[in-house]
Amino acid sequence: MKPELGQDLSLFHLVLNASLPVQIVMALLLGASLMSWWFIFIKMFAIKRAVRVTDSFEREFWGGGDMNAIYQRVAGQREGAGEIERIFEAGFREFLKLRPQAGQSLNAIIDGTRRAMRASYQRELDGLESHLAFLATVGSVSPYVGLFGTVWGIMIAFMGLSSVAQATLAQVAPGIAEALIATAMGLFAAIPAVVGYNRYTHDIDRLANRMESFMEEFSNILQRQVTAKAD
Repeated sequence: MKPELGQDLSLFHLVLNASLPVQIVMALLLGASLMSWWFIFIKMFAIKRAVRVTDSFEREFWGGGDMNAIYQRVAGQREGAGEIERIFEAGFREFLKLRPQAGQSLNAIIDGTRRAMRASYQRELDGLESHLAFLATVGSVSPYVGLFGTVWGIMIAFMGLSSVAQATLAQVAPGIAEALIATAMGLFAAIPAVVGYNRYTHDIDRLANRMESFMEEFSNILQRQVTAKAD
């Protein structure tokens, strides 16, 4: 492209008339940005639901609710249950399975219950953390992809001056401007992804701590129940 005096320097015109490699870079960054925003909103609703369900379940459980009734409710709607509810259901189901078996020691029952909850906890945590790796990748790679587009665009702009007897700012400005758009798009894709990743990682860590605390406290409750019946 050979810039001319008075040519259109609007954003749309610069993108439309950019060199093919720069356009490819812009298209990749636009796609990454759109996917990042999609995952950002998905994670926002998923984490809000997880926090809401966890609050509701803890109020029910620690409010003196009957564990058998809670277990029946959660088991009856397991697919629609929350993360902490499925952890409770997995642990209590294993507890009910091991307790009637003859020869099972207290430690074996509690260890089996904890292993069941730990396995469920890991599955739930993997679900909560899904798509975060994509956000981290976009946040770390997008600026460099945009920079590549900028370097390439500037290189093309200066190569176009080789056939010009006298270079002026008006001749080189459009090429540099279209190249810099790639850097701007890289930052536009990276910044929301980094913010979303950091925010959701913090929220998931807090949820994970609450679930781990519940598993320990629930294990202690079951241990006291078994000990009391044994006595």
